Amino acid sequence: MQIASLRQQLIQRFANSDSAALDADCLLCAVLSCTRTYLRTWPEQELTPEQVLQVEQLACRREQGEPVAYILGVREFWSLPLQVSPATLIPRPDTEALVEWALTLLSEKGQGQKALDLGTGTGAIALALKSELPALNMWALEREPAALDLARRNAARLGFSVNFLASDWFSALKERDFQLIVSNPPYIDATDPHLSQGDVRFEPHTALVADEDGLADIRQIIDQAPDYLAPGGWLLLEHGWQQAEAVRNLLLARGFHAVITRQDLGGQDRVSGGQWLGNVAE
Repeated sequence: MQIASLRQQLIQRFANSDSAALDADCLLCAVLSCTRTYLRTWPEQELTPEQVLQVEQLACRREQGEPVAYILGVREFWSLPLQVSPATLIPRPDTEALVEWALTLLSEKGQGQKALDLGTGTGAIALALKSELPALNMWALEREPAALDLARRNAARLGFSVNFLASDWFSALKERDFQLIVSNPPYIDATDPHLSQGDVRFEPHTALVADEDGLADIRQIIDQAPDYLAPGGWLLLEHGWQQAEAVRNLLLARGFHAVITRQDLGGQDRVSGGQWLGNVAE
């Protein structure tokens, strides 16, 4: 069977997916060890029976709704190939809005900065920051052992030095005076119907769901972050598009300044943050 024929069959089989063509290409590229450009350059290339069987096995898993990232064990984020597993959330492009803002703030502060990523998961945010700022003193906390182990493996494979620590938010952290704290915490309400749809059905609910209409973990982070921020440091939080006003109000109520919200690539409110002035304001 030729690449073009099998690709078209896969696209038809994945019709319920929002990314059917991309899903098909990813599975084919994984089996053929090639790029998407190769698929389009050599559409008449014949696959061996063994390759067809391998594609079929992967396609059956995708038809059951399993995310492609979990099937292949890898997802690209900030141009970094990251290993993923059902123990972690799948890194998404929306989170790059947080990385972009964080890099702007860190670049403005110059060398010798110290940053903290709370609930690091695959390590996506921490490793993206480290890839752009090699001298950054980067810390990353994670409470789930399997996720923490995966983040450490990703850092080692990419050759980035990050201080990883097992911690339920700030509970085990002794380090202080961070110029920046970032987090993509659980922020989905337990009754949200999207939890039973798409890829999130396979992702760990502990990394998705929070009490208090999805704001419990965000509220805890905002309440405790000032104890760990240096004067003038910033706290940036990813959240649901409909939570921006609530998150800004929580930041303001805790005493943060310059509180604003930034949008993701889709134009949705995605990241809110504020600056902690500490003793500077007193």
